[in-house]
Amino acid sequence: MLDLACGTGANLRELAPRLAGSQRWILVDHDPKLLEALPGVLAAWALENGLLLEARATSMRIEGPGWKAEVHLLCIDLALQLGAVPFAGSRLVTASALLDLVSASWLDALFGRVRSAGAAMLFGLNVDGRVTWDPPIAGDEEVDRLFASHQRRDKGFGPALGADAVSVAVSRLPAMGFRVSQANSDWHIDAGEEAQAAAMLTAMVEGMGTAAIEQDPTARSSVSEWIQRRIDVLDKTRLRIGHQEILAV
Repeated sequence: MLDLACGTGANLRELAPRLAGSQRWILVDHDPKLLEALPGVLAAWALENGLLLEARATSMRIEGPGWKAEVHLLCIDLALQLGAVPFAGSRLVTASALLDLVSASWLDALFGRVRSAGAAMLFGLNVDGRVTWDPPIAGDEEVDRLFASHQRRDKGFGPALGADAVSVAVSRLPAMGFRVSQANSDWHIDAGEEAQAAAMLTAMVEGMGTAAIEQDPTARSSVSEWIQRRIDVLDKTRLRIGHQEILAV
């Protein structure tokens, strides 16, 4: 299994127990600090779930009921060094919240390498452009539009696909011989449910507002007013952001 832009190993933690059997995982990220933190995160996860974890000099071994996994970490900048990623021998290539950051040409290069390796692909948490605020307030449409434009900025991979990533991926994969399945995995954030949800929604409002202003500095005044209006009704606010999962085999 090959996990691209692995972060702190969420895909491994979710998938390894479900896949069962003997597994070999290679976790790839460009950020050495995330990779340094990963063993600690996996150790805490193993302890919480009653798993066995053996840390070695350059790898880890995790064992649970009906499954075991060898885990190796690689620091590679996917934007510049896709050719350095060891696709050969992988049965599954996975990533979360990655496709909307990359360009169409980078995506084609990735798909070509995965096809050559004979692997399946599972891409999670791909934004698809659906954003619903409840209750709606003045300024929602402007901020959503500017935020969507900001998502298309170059993140190092070329012009980002943003919300078009899903449609681009599912249009290209069948022509390359893949059978594609999709499923919704929307974020539902309700500030009235718990403090953690309220904190996340606050971060979303402020983050989306900041991105909107970066995209159009002339909109600073109107967007700042929107942020304040949103904070004022935060305890009554629910936000839904559309995401989709893509499985290609």
